[in-house]
Amino acid sequence: MASPRRLEARAVPAVRTINHGVLRGFLAAVFQASGSSPEEATMVADHLVDANLKGHDSHGAIRAAKYVEWVRAGQLVPNRHAQVLSDRASLVTVDGGFGYGQVIGREAMAIAAGRARESGLCAIAIRNSGHLGRIGAWAEQLADAGLVSVHFVNTSGFGILVAPHGGSDRRLSANPIAAGTPVAGSAPLILDIATSTIAEGKIQIARNRGEALEPGIVIDGKGRPTTDPDAFYAEPPGAIFPFGGHKGSGLSVFCEILAGSLTGGRSSYPHNATAGRLVNNMLSVALDPTAFPDNDFAADVARLAAWTRASPPIEPTGEVLLPGEIEARTARERLRDGVPFDRESIRQLTGAASRLGVSVPSELEVTP
Repeated sequence: MASPRRLEARAVPAVRTINHGVLRGFLAAVFQASGSSPEEATMVADHLVDANLKGHDSHGAIRAAKYVEWVRAGQLVPNRHAQVLSDRASLVTVDGGFGYGQVIGREAMAIAAGRARESGLCAIAIRNSGHLGRIGAWAEQLADAGLVSVHFVNTSGFGILVAPHGGSDRRLSANPIAAGTPVAGSAPLILDIATSTIAEGKIQIARNRGEALEPGIVIDGKGRPTTDPDAFYAEPPGAIFPFGGHKGSGLSVFCEILAGSLTGGRSSYPHNATAGRLVNNMLSVALDPTAFPDNDFAADVARLAAWTRASPPIEPTGEVLLPGEIEARTARERLRDGVPFDRESIRQLTGAASRLGVSVPSELEVTP
């Protein structure tokens, strides 16, 4: 959210920065205390902190308290692994068993990478996974393996947050789309977007920080435009707009079809069998550039990147950035300066830790 505005009636929580290493160790201890193996706890913690480092705070450490809550409720199951349900060489379907998406996603992408190298491409369908986190991470994993990929994600009912174009209540999930490609001698290009105007986690962060939302992002439970994040969580609840009007709404519908209907995880519907827990489904397609003859792939992508960047900025102090470059820049800054956290988000995180008997590092202590 550019230029966040304060809500006048609400106190503004102070924001501090936390070293990423401290945060990783603390989150790993929290997840281990809630039942994860040390390996899984570290994997989930690293994924969340990496999201924070890249500026995707909505998919970062703020999620930890909710994960712990879901584990206690039996809605998220620690120490599960991707189970192959169907194997047709270049088309694989796996079930996540409601385990941590950070584990299920990594294992599924490893399968996809191996098959894509063998056959030139692989489509892998994931159903019944816990929250898959920052979807761009899966495009990065495949780009690091030299593969081009595209990813479509939905939930099966619990994450219904978005009004369809022209509608006034929640019918669709936020339904992210990600894509990635390796770039010779440079960082990969990674696109990571929601088909909604904003991720729900960013509304929560704005609420915690006492900030108003930008206009045109959400409506309240009566279908009226609002900038107050509390209105989104009121009863009846509000809804998020799709980005780009009918364009984002149309893409969201196809995320439901590709990630939900095709995978067997089901499209968003409040009466699905899994609608009472946050379940992510994802369809990922990985392609090996070397399987296509005479495409001069690496050189052509490099030319495209250079040509695009060379466009004269429309603003005197502006610049042209390619997908993933702002995340890389943010990561460099936050590795140096720390990850920003507001007081309320810290309270939620440390409260979950205290209930599990996990000691809180001094950097995360909040005075009354």
